[in-house]
Amino acid sequence: MQRTVRLLAVIAGLCVSALSTAADAQKYPARPVKIMVGFSAGGPVDVVARIIGDRLGNKLGQPFVVENRAGANGMIAAEVVAHADPDGQTILACNSSTITLNKTLFKDARYDPQADFAPLTTVVSAPLVLVVNPENPKTANIKSVADLVAAAKAAPGELAYGSGGNGNLAHLAMELLSQRAGIKMIHVPYRGGSASEVAVLAQEVLAVFDPLSAVPLVKAGKLRALAVSSAERLPSLPDVPTVAEAGYPGFDISFWVGFFLPKATPAPIVEALHREILAAAADPVLQERLGTQGVVSVLSPADYAAKIARETKELAEVVAAANIKSD
Repeated sequence: MQRTVRLLAVIAGLCVSALSTAADAQKYPARPVKIMVGFSAGGPVDVVARIIGDRLGNKLGQPFVVENRAGANGMIAAEVVAHADPDGQTILACNSSTITLNKTLFKDARYDPQADFAPLTTVVSAPLVLVVNPENPKTANIKSVADLVAAAKAAPGELAYGSGGNGNLAHLAMELLSQRAGIKMIHVPYRGGSASEVAVLAQEVLAVFDPLSAVPLVKAGKLRALAVSSAERLPSLPDVPTVAEAGYPGFDISFWVGFFLPKATPAPIVEALHREILAAAADPVLQERLGTQGVVSVLSPADYAAKIARETKELAEVVAAANIKSD
C-alpha cells in the first residue's frame, strides 16, 4: 500500500513538473532574451543575429538583445550559453567553426558543441569560392580544378595557396582538396579572408578559397573562379561548378551561421523558436537582407544536429591528416 502511495506521489510530481514546463513555454519569453554573438559587430554572425533578433522580438513580444563577446573564434560567447540556464533566455548565434572546429583545434575549449547545445537551425550558408588570378603568369592557363591539380602535381610542394589563418575554414577546404587529389601545396596563412584575397590579387599566392566577397571580383574579371565548395552551385555564379562536379564527389564545405540553445531547454521553447526563425527566413524582405550574407538555408533541429556531427568528423580527419595546430 505504501509503495502504491509513493508511486502515485511520484507520478503526481511528474505531472506538476510537466504542466509547469508547458506553462512556462506558453508564456515564453517572459522577459528580454539575450542573443550571444562571439564576433564583432558588423560581421556575418552579428548581422544575421540582429536581423533574426528583431523579427523574434516583434513576433514574441519581448526584445531579443544582441550581446557581442568577441574572441577565441567564438568560444567566449559559446561558453556563456553552454552554461546558461536552459530557459530559452540565452541564445547562441555563431558560425560553423565555433561548433565544428574549435573542439578539435583548441584543446582548452570549455564546452562540448554536441553535448552542451540544442541546435535550432542554420539561417545562411556561404560556400567558399576557389579562385586564381588570371593576370598572374603562373595561373593564366589554370581554368579549372583539374588544371590546378595538374600544376600542383607537376611541382609538388612548390605552389603556394593562401587562407584567412591557420585552421581557418578556407585552410581546411584546400587541405581537403589536396588530400582528395593527392597533391601537396604550401599553406600561407594571413590575418583574415580579406588579406588572403589581397594576396592572390598581388600574386603572392596562386590560389585561395575565398569568401563571397570574391563574387564581384570574379564578375569584374579580376579573379577567376574554378569551383565553389558547397554541394550546390552558387546562384550568383551559376556557371561555376562545385568541387564535387569537378571530380571530387561528396566535397561540401560551407561557412554557415546558425542558432543554438542550452542543451536542456524545454522542447516547447525549442519548437517555438525554430518555428519563428523559419518564418523569418521565409519572409521575402528578410530573405533579401539575409542574402547579403550567403544563401538562405534552414534545417530541422535533427537535420542540423546530423550536419554538425558529419562536418565535425570530416574536419577532424582533415586536421589530423594535415597535422594542423592552432596558432
